[in-house]
Amino acid sequence: MMINYNIPKPKISPDFTIEDIHKIREWHYEMLKDATVEEQTAFYHEGAKIVQKDIDAIRAAQPRSA
Repeated sequence: MMINYNIPKPKISPDFTIEDIHKIREWHYEMLKDATVEEQTAFYHEGAKIVQKDIDAIRAAQPRSA
């Protein structure tokens, strides 16, 4: 089993609609449907690390309030 990274990334509209969310969920399903639980966990964990890094950068750039 493995993650299929050959599934093309969906085109997302500039307005980011509910339909776009459905496209992303379908894309993730197709990529991960043959992956093991461990592979799926690692996939989402890596994505979460990227998001957390972005959040930390935004927080660091904001002035601290008293």
